[in-house]
Amino acid sequence: MKWDAVAPRAAAWRQRGGYFSWRPEKPDASAVDVFHIEIGDPGLPVLVLVHGFPTSSVDWFDIAARLSASFRVCALDFPGYGFSGKPPGWGYSIPRDAELLEFYLSEVLNARSAIVLAHDRGASVALVHAAGCADGSCRVGLEHLVLTNANIFLPLANLRESQRLMLHEPAASQPFGQMTPDALAQLLGATAFTPARSSADQEIEAIASALAHDNGMAVLPETVQYLAERAAGEQSWLEALAASATPTTLIWGMSDTVAPPRVATFVWDRYLMLKPGRNSLYLVPDANHYIQNDRPDALADIVLRALDPAAATTPGAITAAPGSPLLIDCSRRALPAAAEVLTTPQA
Repeated sequence: MKWDAVAPRAAAWRQRGGYFSWRPEKPDASAVDVFHIEIGDPGLPVLVLVHGFPTSSVDWFDIAARLSASFRVCALDFPGYGFSGKPPGWGYSIPRDAELLEFYLSEVLNARSAIVLAHDRGASVALVHAAGCADGSCRVGLEHLVLTNANIFLPLANLRESQRLMLHEPAASQPFGQMTPDALAQLLGATAFTPARSSADQEIEAIASALAHDNGMAVLPETVQYLAERAAGEQSWLEALAASATPTTLIWGMSDTVAPPRVATFVWDRYLMLKPGRNSLYLVPDANHYIQNDRPDALADIVLRALDPAAATTPGAITAAPGSPLLIDCSRRALPAAAEVLTTPQA
C-alpha cells in the first residue's frame, strides 16, 4: 500500500512512532524492522500495550491517549503485523515474540520494571514473558499483568472456521490468498465489535491499512500458527502464573463470542482466584472482542483502578453510570466453608 493510501488513523499512529532493528538470538532468521510508539512523560511508570492477531498496535489508539497522563505508554508491532517487517518464512512464534518483548523493555525502553496490558494473541506472549519473570530469567520486572479478551484456554474458545483453515496447508492458501486487507478488516468489524462497524469506520480503515503494509496478508497462514503453540503451552503458562506473585487482572468484554466470558471466568476460578498477589476479574457490558475500541474509557478506568491498592474490592458496578464495568471478584488466600459464610462477618 502506498503511503498516501494509508487510512488517516493509521497514518497518524505511524507518524508518531519509529523503528528499531532486531534479530532473534537463534541464527535462523534475519534482522527485521520493528515499529514502536511511545506516548507520555518518559519519567512515568512504563505501561506496555501488547496487540493480538491479526491486527497491530494501532488497536490501542484510543486507550493510549487516555492512559498517557499516568504512564509512559509504549507499544510495538510484532514482526508479521502492523507496520513492522513481514518477511515470508521468518519463523513467527509466541516464544520469539516474548524474546522481542524482553529486548524491547530492556534495550529499547531501558526500563527496570513495567506494567503489561495484553490482548488476544498478545496475552499468550505476555504469559510467556510473565513465566520468565517469575523464574528470574527476565531482566525487567513485571509490576502488573493485565489481560483482555483472549482465548487463553482453548477448550472454551469459539474459534472461527477461518482460523482453523489457516492452520492447515494447503487449504490455508486458497481462501486467504484471495482475501484482501479490506475484506478481512470488514469481517472483524462485523463480528468483533459492538456495535458492529462498517468499512467506513476509522478503526476498520486503520486495521485494513496495517494488514496491507508490506503484503501482510501473505504471512497470515504463518502467523496464525500461534494457535498450535497456545494449545501446547497454555496449561503450563497458566500454572506458572498461578504460582507467581505477579498481580494479575482479567478484563473482559461481555459480547465476545470468539473468546467468550466463560474463558475468563474459568481461568479465574481455576488459576487466579487463590493465587498470590493482588488479582481481580472485571466484565464490561457493551464491549466485544476489541474492548479497547468499544469501551476505551471503561478499560482505562479499570486499569487505573486495578493498579490502585486503595480501590474497593466489593463486587459490583464500579460506578453508578449505566453500562458500568463490573468487578466480579478479587483474589483471596482461601475459600471459606459454606457454614462460615453464614456465621462470619465478611470484610
